This record gives sequence, structure tokens and C-alpha cells, in this order.
Amino acid sequence: MGVKSDIEIAQEAKMLHIKEVAAKVGITEDELEFYGKYKAKLSDEVEERLSKEKDGKLILVTAINPTPAGEGKTTISIGLTEGLNKMGKKAVAALREPSLGPCFGIKGGAAGGGYAQVVPMEDLNLHFTGDFHAITSANNLLAAMLDNHMNHGNALRIDTKRVVWKRCLDMNDRALRNIVIGMGAKTDGIVREDHFIITVASEIMAILCLADDMSDLKRRLGRIIVAYNMDGEPVTADDLKATGSMAVLLKDAMKPNMIQTLENTPVLVHGGPFANIAHGCNSVRATKLALKMGDYAITEAGFGADLGAEKFMDIKCRMAGLSPDAVVIVATVKALKYNGGVPKTELGKPNIEALAAGIANLDKHIENMHKFGVPVVVTLNSFITDTEEEYEFIRKHCEELGCEFALSEVWAKGGEGGLALAEKVIATVENKESHFAPIYEDDASLTQDIETIAKEIYGASGVTFDAAAKKSLDHIEAMGFGQVPVCMAKTQYSLSDNPALLGRPEGFTINVREIQINAGAGFVVALTGKVMTMPGLPKVPAAENIDYDEEQQKIVGLF
Repeated sequence: MGVKSDIEIAQEAKMLHIKEVAAKVGITEDELEFYGKYKAKLSDEVEERLSKEKDGKLILVTAINPTPAGEGKTTISIGLTEGLNKMGKKAVAALREPSLGPCFGIKGGAAGGGYAQVVPMEDLNLHFTGDFHAITSANNLLAAMLDNHMNHGNALRIDTKRVVWKRCLDMNDRALRNIVIGMGAKTDGIVREDHFIITVASEIMAILCLADDMSDLKRRLGRIIVAYNMDGEPVTADDLKATGSMAVLLKDAMKPNMIQTLENTPVLVHGGPFANIAHGCNSVRATKLALKMGDYAITEAGFGADLGAEKFMDIKCRMAGLSPDAVVIVATVKALKYNGGVPKTELGKPNIEALAAGIANLDKHIENMHKFGVPVVVTLNSFITDTEEEYEFIRKHCEELGCEFALSEVWAKGGEGGLALAEKVIATVENKESHFAPIYEDDASLTQDIETIAKEIYGASGVTFDAAAKKSLDHIEAMGFGQVPVCMAKTQYSLSDNPALLGRPEGFTINVREIQINAGAGFVVALTGKVMTMPGLPKVPAAENIDYDEEQQKIVGLF
């Protein structure tokens, strides 16, 4: 019999009612808002009741630069959580929600894999509890109110050539990247160029994931800059009187969601900003709740450590007052060989030379995490094509760099396969002190922030700024946003801004082509390379293989 698919494994799971899962971490039935039997939102009362509880240890799971071979951060996060629970520790995972775009496109979902999954995986990967729909609606309400204002006299004197707010959709649809709206009769609105982004790239997604509560959410929503007037002054959501209505649409989406692993452990899943456009982390509220619920809170950050982990440290932790106790860096033998120059078709063959060349990518990520003052554990997500010789080579290499190493077999064995990693994480937290600090100071200039990230984290020799980016920097600083954190928008496939430069490139420069201010989220976005805010579908999208089997009454083909 062949290997079961993720969805087959998930559909065989024996799920508990979510009230039973919640009870494991002391959450009562009255504190849950049910979405069927297996999903629930946590009411605001939970947060209030747990606020006086001592925080557990915060563990960040990140990875080397992603490759076509896959690394499996979510799989490791879930398996580690299970492994810790098997060792008698109370561990809760706090993860991101998947986007429909990658789900129906090429990447697949984000519920983990094999026997380290969260369930119900179909619900999670599809509509879930409607959070993304709420964000899409709030985003597009603001866009509608903006165009409506300009149509009815434009009292705010908005410059139609300087509208920066874009519509959004939680789907890969390249045809909507650049469009013209307002065509037709005079009553059909102002004719202008417009754009769509994918919902996970919306500033409202970033805002929801950084907001402490509804009051903070409304303050942040109100600060969103939607356009500039004829004098070059910002026009905000507050100016359009849109803040209250957006907040109403988001009131339920603000509440973290709870589901369970295949082994019936509670998992909080909430929010999901893009990691190469936004900060790539789940919500602050979910992370803080996970810290109150257990001895260990396991969370992850998108893409490689140069993107997700850097933003977790410099944006999320800085804003939320969080401090990670350890970092787990996920790698695979295949991914390291790919970084060493082996083509995708040859990755299953033993190749120590390529491994020795490609491990430089891992080295850089280890160095970077140490720069934040946080202890590191390296874990290999195991594959059946790996060899003991390759494992031993990586183990010795990591130990020489002063970080713990563990092999993870969570895909095949679930929590049992995560025991070795759990042991190393516990030992690291108990024996090594974290001296966490962001990589740049709060009062550094935007240019200094960008140069620090480029040189210290990416390994660049310098940074160049296009004329448009320089002009935007000057304008942003003049508006009073000169000392907010920077969110770098960069390819995930390389430490550089060129996806073709694998391994550990040196001597390159980072080119910043555009700077945007996300005043509501509270950070500046520096765009490099050709980062897409609205992806497209591949030639053969995953959507072609997904269906509903009427006889068996279940979804098929979803990974």
C-alpha cells in the first residue's frame, strides 16, 4: 500500500469535541464560541481571566531559505508541540491561518503534514471561521468609501493619481493586478487605474495580527493612509469616517481560533500575513494566549529566517513586548543539497560535497539568530532518501557552531517522532539564557534600519535606493514616521534580492525600488526585487485536482 496523503490521514483522525480539547488547558465551555464541533473562537473573557497567569517559554520555529524540496516548518511546529506534551510539558502551538491563494495554486495548504497535522484540515485550508473573508470585506469597504467620496464632490481634495489603497481578494488572480475602474456612465464613478492585492498582503491583515484589543484595532485602522490630497498631505480611514464600520466587520475575526492536532492537543490558529510583504507571523493575541495556557508556546514565522524570523524579532516582539527563549531552525538534507547546486531531480541521491557547499545557507541563519541573542536548535525534517552519513555530517557541523541538533521524524511518527527535538528544546531553554534584543534600535533612522538588515541579516555589502524610493523616504520622514520598524519585502528563495543566488551569497547589494508606509500597522515596507502582492496561478493549478466526492461525502485532492 502506498503512502497516505495528508488529507487521507486527516480524514481518519479521531477528533475530540473542541470543548474537550480546550479543557486540557483550562478553558471552559462558556469561554468558547463554537463553529461546529471541532472549531471555536476564544471569547474576550479568556484573555481577561488568564492575564494574571505566568507566561510559559516562547519557542520560535523558523527555517533556512525555502526550496522546491520543501522544509516543513508547520509540520515541525506541530510535531514539537506533541513531543513536548508527550514528555509531560504542557505545550500549545500558535500558528497562522492558510490563504486560499496558495491552497488552490501551487504551494498547498498550511495544516502541517503526515502525522503532524492540525485538524479539521479541510476547514482550516478553506473558509475556516471566516477571518480572511472579514478582512477582505473590511479592506474593500474602505476602498468603496474612498471611491464614493471622490464621486460625491471629493471634499478632501484627494489626488486621484495618488490613491495608494488597493482592493483585495484571497485568491491568486494575476488579471486583477492592474485594472481600470469607473468605466461607463458618469454615475459609475471616477475613472482611474486601480490594483488588487491578495488578502494576506492587505495592511488590515497586518493590523489585525498586531492589535492588542478592539480599541487598539480601531486606532490602527483609523491611521491607515489611503491616498494623498492635492497638497501631498495624507488622507486616512478616519478622514473617510470608515473606521467604525471596518471594526464592526472585524470584531469576530479579532478573536483567536482553537482547533486540535491529530493527537488532540489544542492549537491556536489566527491571522496570516504574507512573510515577504508583511511580517509573516500569527496574531499577537494568539501568541500571548498560548504563553498563558502552557509551559511552552510554539509559534512559527513565514519563509526563511531572513524574512519571517527577522520580522518576528524586529517587528512583532518589539511591538508586543515578547521575548523568545529559543529558536528552532528547520532544514532538510534535500534543501541543503539544493543550496549546494544539486538540481531538483537529483536531490534524492547521496551527495556529501553538495551538502558541504549548501550548508553555508544554514550557517548564515544560525549566525543571524545568535545576533538576536537567542539560543538555537537545528532540526532536520527527515526523508526516506536521507542517509546516516548525511545526518552525521550535519550533526557534527551544528555542534561545532555551538547549537543543539536533533533529527525530527514527526511527519512519519507524529509526537513520538518529535521527542528528540523536544528534549533538545527543553535542555536549551533550561541551560542557556536568552538575551534577546532586536537587531536595530528604536530610534534608528529608516535608512539605518534597512542597511542594518541588509548587511547583518542578508550579508549584503551595501544598499542602493532608486530615486522613487529616496523621494518616498523623505516624504515618510516628513510625515513623522521616520523611526518606525522596517518590513523588508524580498524574495524568500535567497538571502539576497535575487532568487537565483542560492547558498550564502557574498558581495551583492540590495536594491530598494519602492518604500511604502503602513501607518496603521506601524511599519514601513521596503520593496526589493520583483515581489508580487498578487500572485498568479501556475499552468496546472492545484484547483484542478480538488473535488467533492458525493458518495463518500468528503473532499478529495486537497493535498
